[in-house]
Amino acid sequence: MRTPITWFVKNPVATNLMMMIFLAGGFLSYSSLNQEEFPDVDFGMIQVSVAYLGATPEESEAAVCLRIEEALEGAEDIERLSSTAREGGCDATIQIMTGADLNRVLNDVKAKVDAISTFPVETEKPIVRAFTSSGNVMTMALASDTDDRNLKLIAEEIRNDLLDLEGISTVNIEYIRPFEISIEVSEFTLRQYGLTLDQISRAIDRASLDLPGGTIKTDSGEILLRTKGQAYRGDEYENIVVQSYPDGTQLRLGEIATVVDGFEEGYLDARLDGTNAAIIDILRIGDEDIIASAREIRNWMQSSELRLPEGMTLTVITDSAISTQERIGTVAKNAYTGLMLVLIILALFLRFKLAIWVAAGIPIAIAGALILFPSVGLTISSLTVMGFILVLGIIVDDAIVVGERIHAYETKGLSKEEAAIEGTVEVSVPVIFGVLTTVAAFLPILLLDGPMGAFFNAIGAVVVFCLIASLVESQLILPGHIAHRKTEGYLFENSYLVSRWQRFQGGIANRLEYFSDHGYRRALRKVLKYRYAAWATATGVVIITLATMLSGRVVFQFMPAVEGDVVYGTVQMPPGVPGYVTEDAIGLLEDAALELSAELDEELLLLQAAGDASESTERAVASILTIIGGRAPRGGPNVPFRGGAGSSEIAEVVLYLTPFFDRGQLSSALIRDRWREKVGRIPDALELTFISDAFTAGDAINFRLEGRNEDNLKTAASQLREELARYPGVFDISDSFRAGKQEVQIQIRERGKTLGLTLIDIATQVRQAFYGAESQRIQRGSDDIRVMVRYPEDERQSLGNLEDMLIRTPGGAEVPFLSIASFTLGSSYSSINRQDGRRVITVRADIDRTVTKPDVVRAEIIAKYAGDWARQLDVEIVVGGEGEEQMRSMDDLLNTFPLAMLVIFALLAIPLKSYLQPLIIMSVIPFGAIGAIAGHFIMGADLVFFSMLGIIALSGVVVNASLILVVSINRLRDEGLGMVEAVSEAGMLRFRPIVLTSVTTFIGLVPLMMTANPATFFIVPMAISLAFGVLFATIITLFLVPSLYVILHDITGHTDTKEERALAYLHQAP
Repeated sequence: MRTPITWFVKNPVATNLMMMIFLAGGFLSYSSLNQEEFPDVDFGMIQVSVAYLGATPEESEAAVCLRIEEALEGAEDIERLSSTAREGGCDATIQIMTGADLNRVLNDVKAKVDAISTFPVETEKPIVRAFTSSGNVMTMALASDTDDRNLKLIAEEIRNDLLDLEGISTVNIEYIRPFEISIEVSEFTLRQYGLTLDQISRAIDRASLDLPGGTIKTDSGEILLRTKGQAYRGDEYENIVVQSYPDGTQLRLGEIATVVDGFEEGYLDARLDGTNAAIIDILRIGDEDIIASAREIRNWMQSSELRLPEGMTLTVITDSAISTQERIGTVAKNAYTGLMLVLIILALFLRFKLAIWVAAGIPIAIAGALILFPSVGLTISSLTVMGFILVLGIIVDDAIVVGERIHAYETKGLSKEEAAIEGTVEVSVPVIFGVLTTVAAFLPILLLDGPMGAFFNAIGAVVVFCLIASLVESQLILPGHIAHRKTEGYLFENSYLVSRWQRFQGGIANRLEYFSDHGYRRALRKVLKYRYAAWATATGVVIITLATMLSGRVVFQFMPAVEGDVVYGTVQMPPGVPGYVTEDAIGLLEDAALELSAELDEELLLLQAAGDASESTERAVASILTIIGGRAPRGGPNVPFRGGAGSSEIAEVVLYLTPFFDRGQLSSALIRDRWREKVGRIPDALELTFISDAFTAGDAINFRLEGRNEDNLKTAASQLREELARYPGVFDISDSFRAGKQEVQIQIRERGKTLGLTLIDIATQVRQAFYGAESQRIQRGSDDIRVMVRYPEDERQSLGNLEDMLIRTPGGAEVPFLSIASFTLGSSYSSINRQDGRRVITVRADIDRTVTKPDVVRAEIIAKYAGDWARQLDVEIVVGGEGEEQMRSMDDLLNTFPLAMLVIFALLAIPLKSYLQPLIIMSVIPFGAIGAIAGHFIMGADLVFFSMLGIIALSGVVVNASLILVVSINRLRDEGLGMVEAVSEAGMLRFRPIVLTSVTTFIGLVPLMMTANPATFFIVPMAISLAFGVLFATIITLFLVPSLYVILHDITGHTDTKEERALAYLHQAP
């Protein structure tokens, strides 16, 4: 390294040009990067959806789900296949193996599904798609007291205007039923004219069409032929001729049928603050920028192009750009504060200009890292900015070591250039390998799989890029700047302010040096004399800590509860209930929400008076959204709303709160609990849940019960619900098993068979009458509209209508339904869940983590029931939700952590040329972990998965100081110093850089640790682990590492006499 270091020191132009390349390149890269709240996540999932309209879940399971499972048996790279048979179709979800090529698996799955030839004729074409992550840019509500038709028409105009804006490619209109043209013909009319629904459907299909007819090739050119007669509106369908008679008269559809150009039958509605609304979702796809897209939308809303009918309002419910900018701004503010604190610490203990150039390494390294962002697809997000904060105090460590060593050579009388060269060369090997060990420690984070890995890979990449850039800066740029800094003849050189600062800073630096020479050196000699006692004490600390952890006194939980700004209240009624029952139930949630909102507004006024909330905040609850027939979107994989007409049994109320600090830090969890208390119990509700967490790895309590016997599964689910109810703090207990709607099961009589009827004839005519015969599917604007022929609604409201129905025989006769068929009453399922060929019931619950820990509940349940159920019921219980993600993530960490340790060992062994000395250095790693655990106790924080990531990353940081110390000891030993003298001298020489690197790392993370902000929730445990781990490991580095070094020397042999060893431990003045 001497040659390139010397060349850059002697060539200041090259040094400055490299710095400017870093800064300019970083600025240009930053300007071109998109901003987003969280990076895109590759879920590695494929969904197969097959619509089987009108089918029950059991029919969907037998006719569709089982055939999909059979077709995909033996397919490569499929980790898990789950399917849900629902009313009207089947959805299969495929989780692919880690590392598998998603596009190849997608094509393979699509080919196998398309090859299935045994689906029922009534099924629609399978849709095979990969899950994609699409960020929500903005959600708006178009509200008015008008009807849904007018709302949808205006919403579609708004969607078209938004799609014309730059950077907007996906806009969805949700929670309004799809359009449908329903042609309703009564049984009496059919008998009167001797028609069937099938005949009417085929007549419509023949009369309403556009059909190309080829071309006429004339002398002047080709002329296209086209038959044009497609009907698009209800009144156009009324003019279709159904039957022509010999006397020239015609029977038109409008004469025998009621044509309703309206919406699909169903229950789907949205209300914003009690007013009928249509929800407009703007999504970000691919490289679209959330901030730029939101700005375009806001400008459009303020322009004259937006014209709404009187009484209609367009309200922004959520704006991801605001939350993204607030989150990034909060994190960036912490970064600036940390940078200033680091600069102050450096200026106090190093010469001011030296400190400035050392601190300059931080922005240079960050700029260098930004240059690499586009090449790996990183963006400016909350996670990448948090990565910069995490590494803030670390990237300056190598610069501190280099700068301090250069300063030491300058004080010995060397010229600035010579001091820069010699000082940098002396520490280049430990600095380079120290940075590489830190990079190696982040390998487990970089190799983490799954959704959690997708988040933390970005942080790990930022840290690695910054470390590499800081290494280049400290070895090539920093020495040149220090060598050519002005130490005399500069502006204000002899001014009063500069003189006072130099005396003040010199006093602090001298005191630190005096302490290292007299206080620390004396203490180190004492510890070295009783090194075995020090070793025993350290070993005792490790054993006590391990015993404390194994005894359960140190509680670990995977995911903490995280404050959010949205609270969801969901009610699930029995399947098939009338819509008004669900309306009454959701009304209770709405009333309680309005009452709670008024109370929160009063509390907000008190907080504003006390100065604890923003004066500009008008309401604590910004808006209340009610959804009937579906659920509000919650983010995650981009699964489009199915586009159906909703379900009568499901409804949800959503409270959109103002930002955390604007509402006076009112806890969303407390708001959720108060809302739950006000609602109380809803009669007949199968499920009533309230959710406020902004971030989750899945249900806190989630068990999958897998088996083939349906009754055994129900028995196990019932026992599990009862057991969970016994735990304090466990609430919102529910399972996925739902007794579905009542169903009528039709069988053919012998008399029907003698008349030439088959079961398919009866089933088809019943389906056409009560569900409808799909005559056509037309495209009207952007809407895909079905044209259905069926009985009028008042003839589809009771079993009596079925009994009075007439069935047409192949000979054209009409016979009563009950004469040729019988039926029995039964019940179906609301849905049937399957996984890897077996039926599954999922039992889930929420938990108050301050009362009971999810890990404890999961462990006790598995221990109590897993064995018994497997033997007695043939039911397997599997942990799902958060617990499953915890096991997967922890397995990934445990599998990659040994690899990281092996790499660190190799990187230490190479410069030390020893197999045993690296073990001495790595002995500080467990003490760093102990410091991290102690730090969580001091800060009152829970030990969570993010803390473990911090401890693993810490393992590469804490060895750096020990490496520099051991390299110094080896150098002094090579120069001929005795063992104890070399150890104590090296400790004294390295005391200042070791303390400075530790303090800057700690101080750089202080703003982050002290910020009680939901925006930084998951990085704070990592920061605590790093900050306190480094502090504790520093003490170990300064005392235990020298002791272990001497102990190793004792074991491997030495040449010192007994008298020489005794004399060596006496305190000597330098």
